[in-house]
Amino acid sequence: MCGICGFVAKPYCSVDQGLLIRMTRRLGHRGPDDEGYYVDQSVGLGMRRLSIIDLLTGHQPMTNEDQTLWLVFNGEIYNFRELRTRLLSRGHHFSSQSDAEVVIHAYEEYGDQCVDHFNGMFAFALWDTPRRRLLLARDRLGIKPLYYWASKDQLVFGSELKAVMTCADVPRQIDPIALDQFLTLEYIPSPRTIYQGVNKLPPGHRLIFQDGRASLEPYWDISFGDGPIREECCRETLWGLLQDAVRLQMVSDVPLGAFLSGGIDSSTVVALMHEVTQDSLQTFSIGFGDVTYNELPYARTVATRFGTQHHEKILEPDLADLAERLVRHLDEPLGDFSILPTYLVSELARESVKVVLTGDGGDELFGGYDTYVAQQWDGRYRRLPAMLRTWALPALMRRVPPQPAKKGLINKAKRFVEGSALPPSLQHVRWMIFLTGADKEMLYTPFLQEALDGCSTTSLFESYLQRVAHADPLAQQQYVDVKTYLADNILTKVDRMSMATSLEVRVPLLDHRIVEYALNLPPHLKLCRGRTKQILRRTMENRLPDSVLRKPKQGFSMPMKHWLRSSLRPLMLDLLSEETLRRQGYFDPSTVTCWIREHLDGRADHSHRLWALIVFELWHQQMQREES
Repeated sequence: MCGICGFVAKPYCSVDQGLLIRMTRRLGHRGPDDEGYYVDQSVGLGMRRLSIIDLLTGHQPMTNEDQTLWLVFNGEIYNFRELRTRLLSRGHHFSSQSDAEVVIHAYEEYGDQCVDHFNGMFAFALWDTPRRRLLLARDRLGIKPLYYWASKDQLVFGSELKAVMTCADVPRQIDPIALDQFLTLEYIPSPRTIYQGVNKLPPGHRLIFQDGRASLEPYWDISFGDGPIREECCRETLWGLLQDAVRLQMVSDVPLGAFLSGGIDSSTVVALMHEVTQDSLQTFSIGFGDVTYNELPYARTVATRFGTQHHEKILEPDLADLAERLVRHLDEPLGDFSILPTYLVSELARESVKVVLTGDGGDELFGGYDTYVAQQWDGRYRRLPAMLRTWALPALMRRVPPQPAKKGLINKAKRFVEGSALPPSLQHVRWMIFLTGADKEMLYTPFLQEALDGCSTTSLFESYLQRVAHADPLAQQQYVDVKTYLADNILTKVDRMSMATSLEVRVPLLDHRIVEYALNLPPHLKLCRGRTKQILRRTMENRLPDSVLRKPKQGFSMPMKHWLRSSLRPLMLDLLSEETLRRQGYFDPSTVTCWIREHLDGRADHSHRLWALIVFELWHQQMQREES
């Protein structure tokens, strides 16, 4: 695991080696074990390495025999041994046991199509010296990040935005559309970033920069066809895929463990790891004092079942200083509450291991989100009289105060009625939106509204839904989540928070073979009568404790709504003061003040809106300090 960066310089300009060193060292947390550079007349490549495989000879940048190709690589190619054997049989010569060197020889053999042969998580840059050509590529699901900025004659790239923004030529204007997307969704979907003109390389894409021009093209997408039908066969196939994915991802020359939340996804991964290894596993969990958020008892049950060396930590509510530090690691706003527990469980794990496996992706693949259930129920809800749906029930729900518990019937009903008022064409995305059009009219200043010029955040989701309109509705919704929420929220959060502690996280459920198989399963094998993850639960029968298989989904969240009324209240009142908001110019102070008052009084739960504004203000202040 590494941090990579670099640039192709302007024509007739020599490479600024000082800039390359500064860019690379800003990624030091991603790779504390090693550092390397390659410079020629127009290109600079830099890397920081976290040594996982081939500890002695895996130094980068890496080259081929005649030094015509140069590579910086972040991630893991899990099938590298199989590819290495194949490439050796075709006459290629290797100087290391590293999976990174497989990328170079695969490029020699297959050209740009080399990415089609990789099973892994990766982002890399490969400089083809004879052709004066840079190839950037990112793995199919977007597990590893890659950012870039391209002008008409130069390109800058990096594993994190902070590396790209080190270059003075890169513009630093806030993208108002990205800001609107963040406040609506709590994340910024690819390819945008918070900065105008600076992009994420989308998952499953490659970019070629040659002769001063950048060309972007996809190399992978999920295809839909007639999937298997018989449940018994589906379970057998799925079990085999899960076994193989975990077996491949347990290859490591350093100690590894697992995140264990107590949910079915992480518990499945631990069960499979236990099957692969004879050694005692190490597992790591985070808990909360609020019992409606705490899943530690379930995690302990699984740890006991498989005899793991289990480590736990309770997340305390006094997190203001930590929040500021973590926003700095994010580089752009991300409003997911769970950045805090994700960082702390990564910090806990890094004390014992260098690599962990986690169950991320299971909700998207097997229909685990409450939003999928809400979409099923919406069909019945729409049979109610229009007056009841559009006026009476919404008015009633607004008068009912939110309940202290994490979810509960009242909180679910309030969220369901609120989401159902949004356009049905959005399907389940309606329950993933945290700021409606009416909210924006109150919150956004005329300056921001004019900058948006009527742009719609939801058009992105509609385009994805149209792309797979031939698939069943549940598969359409899963496809949207894989392309957006999974890549740009879940995986971004996990990458930044784990790499902030120099910990590598692997996600075996996102082996692309499992993704393609799961999304093509019949919908009733994933979601049936409100019961989520049917196929995974049935596959894991007699392999996991019944209490884990039967428990409802809780999600890896935290009691933010309570903490904003207590320990995080001073931070909120400071960052969202009227003076600060007027000076910044994006948001109406009276609207924010009203939301704060309603939240503190317990009349409404504005935690998502308020936390998103807090995160943006923290980020904005940090950006201004860096520019001054």
